[in-house]
Amino acid sequence: MDAMPELKASIRTIPDYPKPGIMFRDITTLLGDARAFRRAVDELVQPWAGSKVDKVAGIEARGFILGGAVAHQLSAGFVPIRKKGKLPHTTVRIAYSLEYGVDEMEVHADAIGPGERVILIDDLIATGGTAEGAVKLMRQIGADVIAACFIVDLPELGGAAKLRAMGVPVRTLMAFDGH
Repeated sequence: MDAMPELKASIRTIPDYPKPGIMFRDITTLLGDARAFRRAVDELVQPWAGSKVDKVAGIEARGFILGGAVAHQLSAGFVPIRKKGKLPHTTVRIAYSLEYGVDEMEVHADAIGPGERVILIDDLIATGGTAEGAVKLMRQIGADVIAACFIVDLPELGGAAKLRAMGVPVRTLMAFDGH
């Protein structure tokens, strides 16, 4: 779904970053535009306004920015999903696939209670490896992942479809062709 052309126009595209052939979709320009940032958060929140959401989980690092704002709007708690070794208390960890290898992410073991309704937030979904790992991690500690939300979808890379196949509804505000 392409929510609004003006929102899409607020995202900078950087060709050949981080390597030749990649069109990097930079949301920092959207975040720096107060009106676009507000509109994006409102659009991410809208389907769940008035419903019970216990926690919003944001994937490091841009998911922290968006997730914190969405959690505030929904009067929900915020849970950071971090790279390995960044959280100070007892954690649960999962390995997940990246384009060129494997990485690990973790969450505090007590961050989400069994059956709590959680929305996953990040800026962009591409191949879906990170988001898929985050859903598995949250389910491992008992979360009911009711949705995953992203500003940008790169549908050719199949990540949103991968999450839907796991039974997680996906909301994106816009799609870009290519990588």
